[in-house]
Amino acid sequence: MIILADILNATVLFAVPLILVALGGMFSERSGIINIALEGIMIVGALVSCLFLSAVDKSGFGPANPQLSMLLAILIASVSGMVYSALLAFASINLKANQTIGGVALNMLAPAFAIVLTWAIQGQGNTTIFIPTWTRISAESIGVTDISTFLPRFLFKSFYLTTPAALLLLLASILVLYRTRLGLRLRSCGEHPQAADSVGINVYKMRYIGVLISGFLGGIGGLAFTLAAGSGFQSQVAGYGFLALAVMIFGNWKPLNIFLASLLFAFFKILGSYSSSIPFLPQFKGIASSEYIYMMLPYVVTMIVLILSSKKSRAPKAEGIPYDKGMR
Repeated sequence: MIILADILNATVLFAVPLILVALGGMFSERSGIINIALEGIMIVGALVSCLFLSAVDKSGFGPANPQLSMLLAILIASVSGMVYSALLAFASINLKANQTIGGVALNMLAPAFAIVLTWAIQGQGNTTIFIPTWTRISAESIGVTDISTFLPRFLFKSFYLTTPAALLLLLASILVLYRTRLGLRLRSCGEHPQAADSVGINVYKMRYIGVLISGFLGGIGGLAFTLAAGSGFQSQVAGYGFLALAVMIFGNWKPLNIFLASLLFAFFKILGSYSSSIPFLPQFKGIASSEYIYMMLPYVVTMIVLILSSKKSRAPKAEGIPYDKGMR
């Protein structure tokens, strides 16, 4: 039962960045802009927020006010993600550049920028920004003294402020997308922007909002991934931005489906990490470097799921098509 609690806890921990980033991609594509730059947005959000956590840790403010510092780090990650995503929005909307190429360019820029900035601040060769231990919400800090049983261990073995934040943002995404005028306008711009424009909706504005929301969520997702990985920020997010794109497609651009798909993909990732502790899984002892077989699971599952679900996926009709007011 303890192993099961650990697996479920880690699954939730690694599902959080997938939920956030996939929701971000959903908002962008629902507005009509393909956001391949999610990986780069995650890196920039994680970079700036981790530098902030490192700074407040050295100043003493962080250890004295751990969760206030974490809340500020989440806000900083979201703002930095929005700023970086604005580059994609400007290129795609104002300049009508190819959205895929623009996203790939931003993905290539982000890790290089992260390394240069990290070296400039920490010294050449010091690439890792270590995460302070006080960022985790420990069981003791909320009065739970024993986590040897299933429920306390599942809830509190690794618990960060990003987890409740992700659940709140998931709920907010559902409400915004399906229960507000903004959500209706956003979806109309991704389906038929000419029709939306004909009834007075500013398509350019809606698409900017969609991309900036994706940057907001993607930046927080970058911080959430770094916290989940536990080894500090190392100028990369292990392809999680691309995995989030697969989750978004598998979830058919719908928030609840994305939530369930994130849990599925995260479970297979954690299954690889805990494979040696699960007795009924084959261990492949006669194969060299057999530990990598299970580490491949989430990516193999991604490919299989996309193959099986591609025919049923329905992307927004106008995504990836630059909008021209003169076209009808």
